[in-house]
Amino acid sequence: MSLTALFKQKTVFSLEVFPPKKTSPTAAILPTLEQLQSINPDFISVTLGAGGTDHYNGTVSVADLIQNQLHIPAVAHVPGLYQTKQQVLDLLDKLSSINIENVLALRGDRIPDKQPAGDFNHANELVAFIKQNRPNFSIASACYPNCHTEAVDFVDDIGNLKRKVDAGVDHLITQLFFDNQAFYDFKEKTEIAGINVPIEAGIMPCTNRNQIARITQISGVPLPKKFRAIMDRYQDNKEAMRDAGIAFAVDQIIDLVSQGVDGIHLYSMNHAGIARQIWEETHSVIEA
Repeated sequence: MSLTALFKQKTVFSLEVFPPKKTSPTAAILPTLEQLQSINPDFISVTLGAGGTDHYNGTVSVADLIQNQLHIPAVAHVPGLYQTKQQVLDLLDKLSSINIENVLALRGDRIPDKQPAGDFNHANELVAFIKQNRPNFSIASACYPNCHTEAVDFVDDIGNLKRKVDAGVDHLITQLFFDNQAFYDFKEKTEIAGINVPIEAGIMPCTNRNQIARITQISGVPLPKKFRAIMDRYQDNKEAMRDAGIAFAVDQIIDLVSQGVDGIHLYSMNHAGIARQIWEETHSVIEA
């Protein structure tokens, strides 16, 4: 089932998880997924390492559990930079064989000292390839309210996004952000550019200082003054930092939903308890 039609019916609420480490069995994630199942998300996306085939089997196995055991629509990440065309086709065919027809098409992060495969240097190339060769798939992709770190400026970034959408993207999911105004400004830019697909807001509850430092270093996403104040005050109090991080995410979600956001995509980091708490505090607003 294509997920795109859902956005015409409701405010979509979805989750992201990542597969267990290679040394752990797929079943290790099942307790987490079963807790998340009680939230009744509209879909759950499953990450795949930027290196392509590195976590290939784990992604497929976890997506299979979500789709066919828990009966929640699964969306498999497909980063293209380090995959050949044949590898992408093989992955798509594996997904089709387990009734998964929704993917998140990405360029993928660059890995130092690793040579890209050369078939997909940009996400729009991957999107066009999937659309042409496996048209049964519904394709989501990523966007960046704070501007992609490799873009020259927002004009460049929005131009790249428009090419990606025109290649066949059905809906977009944003990178995490902490300032809702950045999302609203970004949404206005997309509308001016004629990008009319649904855009889900990606929210990550940050509950400890090390996590926040790692995320901001990798993503380049700025921290607003309000969040820096929370971190400065509560960073040495584990429980208080956790509660403050959850409260900040809840506040973001309520504001976004009240402003008519198409959907909320919660980066769960496999913390089912935190995801459940956020859902319990926001579901009446999301479902209203």
